[in-house]
Order: sequence, then C-alpha cells, then structure tokens
Amino acid sequence: MCDYSLHLVASRPAKAGETLISTRFANSCTRGFASVENPNVAVCLRPGTELAFDRDVQSDASWTFRPRRHAGHRLARFRQINMDQPNAHHDALEFPDGQIVMLTALCEGQRATVLQLPAGKQGESEQEHRHAELAI
Repeated sequence: MCDYSLHLVASRPAKAGETLISTRFANSCTRGFASVENPNVAVCLRPGTELAFDRDVQSDASWTFRPRRHAGHRLARFRQINMDQPNAHHDALEFPDGQIVMLTALCEGQRATVLQLPAGKQGESEQEHRHAELAI
C-alpha cells in the first residue's frame, strides 16, 4: 500500500526482482518509489518487503531543516509506522541496526532492487491493491 499522500498518483504493487528509483511525484509533495521504466507511477510496497540499494541510503529531511544524513546501509525492510495517526506519513525503511527513515525523506534518484516480497500469495497482493484503488 502506498502512503496516504499518494492516493492521487497512479500506482501498482511491487514485483520481486524489479529495480525501483526514489522520486518525488507530480501533484504531491511526497517522495516514494517508482519503476525506472515508468517514473510517473508509484510502486507500492507491503510491510516486510526487502530492498537492496545500489549505494548507502541517503535521506534528506530538508523540510525539517536538518542536513542530509547517510543511513550507512544498503539493505532495508519496508514497514509502516504511526498507523494511529491517519494524517501522518506511514511508509518507512528499517535498517539492520534498527534505524528508521521515512520514505518521504529519501533523497531522489536512489536505486533499489526488490529482493523479496513478504510471505503470502501473489494473487492476494494484487487483490489487496485493487481493493485499495477502489476505495479511493
């Protein structure tokens, strides 16, 4: 599922093995992932999705006037946080040392490969995504 602020952006579920790029979407101040081939479509991740970045992850929390930070990791697991706050960003990456970085704080242009989707049926993921689109 994509963050609440991307509901007006075309989206699709992630696929294992594909390469994603961190980007800022038109009509939204939120950053997220898109495929390299189609940068205008948000690629939604399910909690537990594992990613491998081609370089150490960099975050830029300029909207809070903090300097650019380096996570120091190339592997991350997607998760959602602050679910009790409906109007807050939920999409985040958790690194092996427990550090959490909001997806919307990622610097643009970083490439990541989807290593593994969370356990579950492939059809279940697509059905959940279609249901989420209908709810918009």
